[in-house]
Amino acid sequence: MRLTRQTGVPALVFLIVLAVPAIALQQKVSFTPTTGVPTFAVRDPVLQIAPGTIVETKTFSRPGDYYEGGSWPGEVGPFHIEGAAPGDTLVVKILRLSLNRDTAVSRYNPGGISGVAGDSRTRMLNEPLPARAFTWRLDRARMVGTLDLPNSASKRIEVPLRPMLGRVAVAPAGQEEFGGLWPGDFGGNLDASDVREGATVYLPVFHPGALFYFGDVHALQGDGEIIGSGLETTAYVELIEWLVAEYGFEKMEAFQVVSQVGEVRVANIVDPNYTVVAKFPKKLLPPRTAAK
Repeated sequence: MRLTRQTGVPALVFLIVLAVPAIALQQKVSFTPTTGVPTFAVRDPVLQIAPGTIVETKTFSRPGDYYEGGSWPGEVGPFHIEGAAPGDTLVVKILRLSLNRDTAVSRYNPGGISGVAGDSRTRMLNEPLPARAFTWRLDRARMVGTLDLPNSASKRIEVPLRPMLGRVAVAPAGQEEFGGLWPGDFGGNLDASDVREGATVYLPVFHPGALFYFGDVHALQGDGEIIGSGLETTAYVELIEWLVAEYGFEKMEAFQVVSQVGEVRVANIVDPNYTVVAKFPKKLLPPRTAAK
């Protein structure tokens, strides 16, 4: 997972400009979405705005949707930016990103999508991991998330929150249409923790008006989003095994925590085997348990 999709409906303030010399006088508009859309595609815009406009809005949710175990509520958009033309670059500046729920739920489902366990796309001989839901408590004043770990030695963990936008996109080229899970040259489901408050995102424009979408806010996510994505490598498998063997974590609880706070980077790509570094914050480690 990530302390993410399941986090809730955040308030979002962003500034949209075009990468052209002249920028229109800044305006401020508020927008409350009343529905979500299932794909990134060309469709009628929900709002037309001028370049330089500051938009205050939020992601869309409804009772019983994904946040509560149901279906995904969809993305917000598209926003039509006046004057944007194919070949331009849309510049999106995220000015403020805040949460408005006090809990976040992260779920792992066998056969779903994961980076370190067999899923519907990658079959493995080992037994599938069990379904498990984790509910984090969000302290929005202190901006920390707390998770109970009843089966681990430490029993509880508290981590700083770093809200981010999982999905920022423009309508893809031509008549292409991509579901919300897809990333591509149009942006989409990037799930990159860098897309947070203070960040600037540059997106190519394929259609008049750019047709900008956003959605899928995370309260927190580690690199790779390994409990709910197909991007990661065995760099994280060994890190989870280390937490279990040396620090008394239960495997599924270690899987959950590493998905939120783990960091991974490619150290080199010149050797016969690439070097991948996976890290876990030392300050979150409990006392080392006795060797089994």
